[in-house]
Amino acid sequence: MSVPAEARQVRIALVDDDSGLVTILQRRFEALRWEYEVMAYPPGPDQLAAMRLHAIVLNPELSGLDYIERVSGAVPSLAILAICRPTQVADRVRALRTGADDWITKPCHPEELVARIQAVMRRRRIGDVTLEDTPTTAGELTIRPDQFDAYAGEEAAGLSRKEYELLRQLASAEGRVLEREVIYQRVWGYAMVRGDRSVDVFVRKLRNKLERISPEWRYVHTHFGVGYRFAAERGEAAGGGENEPEGPVDQPADPDVRLDLTAAR
Repeated sequence: MSVPAEARQVRIALVDDDSGLVTILQRRFEALRWEYEVMAYPPGPDQLAAMRLHAIVLNPELSGLDYIERVSGAVPSLAILAICRPTQVADRVRALRTGADDWITKPCHPEELVARIQAVMRRRRIGDVTLEDTPTTAGELTIRPDQFDAYAGEEAAGLSRKEYELLRQLASAEGRVLEREVIYQRVWGYAMVRGDRSVDVFVRKLRNKLERISPEWRYVHTHFGVGYRFAAERGEAAGGGENEPEGPVDQPADPDVRLDLTAAR
């Protein structure tokens, strides 16, 4: 059984060069009896895994946006919260789509940041209740919560954290269709904005990875105008167009916006 973040020993890393914010957060973490480590540089994924952290709060100006995606894929159990000066919407959207659990814009009140960390912990605890640690098997596929991945035999799909969370939510629905808005709320933790195609983009990525390791089966099915359903069906029985996400999923939210945080400064 999962334990709420507020009732367990939280281990967190803080990666930021804002000395004022760091000092205030250190005091707040100590008051909460959280274990923490302040770092002036973004640690590598192997180092983060060895630290057995629950969360990392980082300034993407120090790490670059690519770092968020790398860490999310390498340490899927780690909550990632980005905290940064005001920046372009495209940067925030990219970070949230590729692995960040939340984005906080500076200046922010330390109580808000702590509350957001706790909210992420609660969302993860709620998500863990559904499948817990028991593998789920469907067709040739085995979904393994202990590895945050799906397998066909010994071959792993290599899912990112968001892809795994998407698969877990779909599989836990036990054949029911989940609406896009419901999926977005459960996986991203926010209400979906009109026109946002994140769910469709990640469904396509997930579907491609599952079909690569299990090509004769189809697992994620489109219900046009509604959402998606998980069920293991033989390829010929799944139908041709059913498995295509709706709409132009490759279009960014704003094609004229250029990302400016893709590399560490």
